[in-house]
Amino acid sequence: MAYVVTDACVKCKYTDCVDVCPVDCFHEGPNFLAIDPEECIDCTLCVAECPVSAIYAEDDVPAEQQVYIRLNAELSQQWPVLSQSKAPLPDHADWAEVTNKLPHLQRD
Repeated sequence: MAYVVTDACVKCKYTDCVDVCPVDCFHEGPNFLAIDPEECIDCTLCVAECPVSAIYAEDDVPAEQQVYIRLNAELSQQWPVLSQSKAPLPDHADWAEVTNKLPHLQRD
């Protein structure tokens, strides 16, 4: 069972989770992070580090966010590995409490 980055990450892209990941399974897109389910070792370390609670165990992803399971698997194969944290997006605070952000997810 892998962990999944969900809706709360879109347009925020906090990377606190990246520093604690022992296997570099995070991949960076323009305004979202994805976890490679084949690389994730289910250590749970990233969950507590996310300031917007965007990371769930695959079995615990809320029903309305199940699409993110597929998106993490797909996008992690397209985007580069991110192995060090960096600053969140400039307007992250404006988006931190917004929900239903899937239409804002940038793939390229």
